[in-house]
Amino acid sequence: MTPVDLPALAARLPARPLTRFAPSPTGYLHLGHVANAVWVWGVARALGGRVLLRLEDHDRGRCRPDYEVALLDDLDWLGLEPDLGSAAEFRAGPSAYRQSDGGAAYASALECLRGQDRVFACACSRKAFARPDEVDEGEIDAEVRYPGRCRSRGLEDGPGRGLRLRIDPGAERFEDAWVGRREQQPSAQCGDLLLRDRLGQWTYQFAVVVDDLRHGIDLVVRGEDLVESTGRQLLVRRLLGGAQAPVFLHHPLIRKPSGE
Repeated sequence: MTPVDLPALAARLPARPLTRFAPSPTGYLHLGHVANAVWVWGVARALGGRVLLRLEDHDRGRCRPDYEVALLDDLDWLGLEPDLGSAAEFRAGPSAYRQSDGGAAYASALECLRGQDRVFACACSRKAFARPDEVDEGEIDAEVRYPGRCRSRGLEDGPGRGLRLRIDPGAERFEDAWVGRREQQPSAQCGDLLLRDRLGQWTYQFAVVVDDLRHGIDLVVRGEDLVESTGRQLLVRRLLGGAQAPVFLHHPLIRKPSGE
């Protein structure tokens, strides 16, 4: 493991780069959240940058108001104060940095993709195309490639239908500040990307790209478990008109001695 090359990283960024701490309030703050926060604030301050707090509560079935309250209280207790998206702002009501308040932005981005003839309705559940071993308990977050079943069916958008982005074969390349140079093939990894699920909820992979664009994020500091999501997010960003991609830094995770 080598330290971050801060001079090289600074050379790729503006003078006061903006990064973000973006937890999902699906539970109480845990050690993994705190480790990521230390990375985010530590790298930002070392670069003379700024931190934006974003609450990624797109999953309305798992996110709860009491988890959000506890998360904000914990950040206060830890002394981690963001430059944008203060705890006081979130406590006061709707915020531009809370995903459940960003529906208009996601709808606008969806229309941009529709205009490129890349969006189609999908009636499939995850279980419909996953192998039995991929939906066993403990594998719920495993990557499952969508095989394109509804791509050419011409289904109407409506209740019980998800919306997907057509992803054609092609490589996405990026230089990560920690894991180095990567090349990914989103069409082979995930297939056509789910933008809105069958419950009408915006997905993480879509909402995070829209948010990073509209918030002007220069640097994404997150755990290495998300490195495989980067190529597809870069593709979506480009389709939405984001010419300049942020710099990525995927840091190591806290693991048990077993490696889990």
